[in-house]
Amino acid sequence: MRTILCILISAAAIAGCGAGGDPKSAAPPQREAESAFAGAPAPLAKLHSEANELIGGGRAAFEARLKELKGYPVVVNKWASWCGPCRAEFPFFQKQSVDRAKRVAFVGVNGNDNDANARDFLAQFPVSFPSYKDPDLKVSASFNGVAAFPSTAFYDSKGELAYLKQGGYATEQKLVEDIERYAR
Repeated sequence: MRTILCILISAAAIAGCGAGGDPKSAAPPQREAESAFAGAPAPLAKLHSEANELIGGGRAAFEARLKELKGYPVVVNKWASWCGPCRAEFPFFQKQSVDRAKRVAFVGVNGNDNDANARDFLAQFPVSFPSYKDPDLKVSASFNGVAAFPSTAFYDSKGELAYLKQGGYATEQKLVEDIERYAR
C-alpha cells in the first residue's frame, strides 16, 4: 500500500510539473503591431525598427542608447534562452511593449547566452525591441542586474534608475504595476 501511495504521489507531482508546458508567445499579428507603432516618437520608432535584433557594442552601446531615450521611461529586461523564469515572463514583455509602444521604451539584455540559442528564442518569442548581447554581464552590471535571471530595470524619463526587480514576474499584472509605478 505504501509503495502504491508513493507511486501515485510521484505521478501527480510529475504531471503537475508538466502542466501548461512552455508559455505561448503573446506577439500580436504583424498588422496589429504596425498599427501600435505608427506615429511613435523618433527614439521609440528607432527601437521598433530594430525589433528582435541582437545588438553588440557592450556596455558603451547600451548606455549610449539609454541617453538617446532620455525623455522617455525605459524598461530593461535581462533574459537568457536557457532561463525558465525568463521564458515564463517573456510573453508579458511582448504584450506590454506593444501596448505601450508610443510612451515607454523597452530594451532587452541577453546575458550569459550564445547568439544561436538567443536567436532561436527570439524566433519563438519575437519582441518589438532589440536586445543587447551581454556574454560577460558587463551591460547588466550597469544597472546592478548581475545577480539574477531574469532582472528588470526601470528608468524614469530623466534617465535615472528608479527600480531593479531581480527574478521573474509571476503575472503580467505585476509587471504592469511596476511599469506604472517606476517607468514614468
